[in-house]
Amino acid sequence: MANPEAAMEKKHDEAEKSACGGAGDPPPPLFFEVTCRSSGEVRRFAAGTTARYALHAVNRKLAPGAPAALHVEAVKDGEEPVSFGPNAPLADFGDGWKLQTLTEQDAPGAHQTPAAFDTKRDETKQPAKNPLDKETTAAYFIKIVLAFVFIFLLGGLFTYLLETLPDMIQLASAPESL
Repeated sequence: MANPEAAMEKKHDEAEKSACGGAGDPPPPLFFEVTCRSSGEVRRFAAGTTARYALHAVNRKLAPGAPAALHVEAVKDGEEPVSFGPNAPLADFGDGWKLQTLTEQDAPGAHQTPAAFDTKRDETKQPAKNPLDKETTAAYFIKIVLAFVFIFLLGGLFTYLLETLPDMIQLASAPESL
């Protein structure tokens, strides 16, 4: 029969190893470094930071006229880049991989800024329309005018019916003389 104290000690050691990630595993990184392609600066972000927030922080500190970052990607020489979605937490892919932003200048026309990456709007909302767009303003103005016309026509019809309906009822219910 095995020694109960030795069995307890072995379980305790295994629990410590699994809690620390094992003996050979490196500890998880405390922060991630993202290189901004526009400015060349390296920004540090805590573990668990989303790509959306990293883009927001990078773009907020850009100099006027510098191209904005469109998304974050992990790159390594000889490997296909890995793009992060807006809600994806930043991650370390190991040796040789580094995180960087991608701008419109890096791939002109290939990448459009989707509504999901808009850091000022909720991703469930429609993309913002330009309020100064003449076509949009004219369309809204026409719709408002038509709505008022229909409201006044409907109100006039109800007024006419309420004025003439009692006379129609009296004529229909008048007794005929024999």
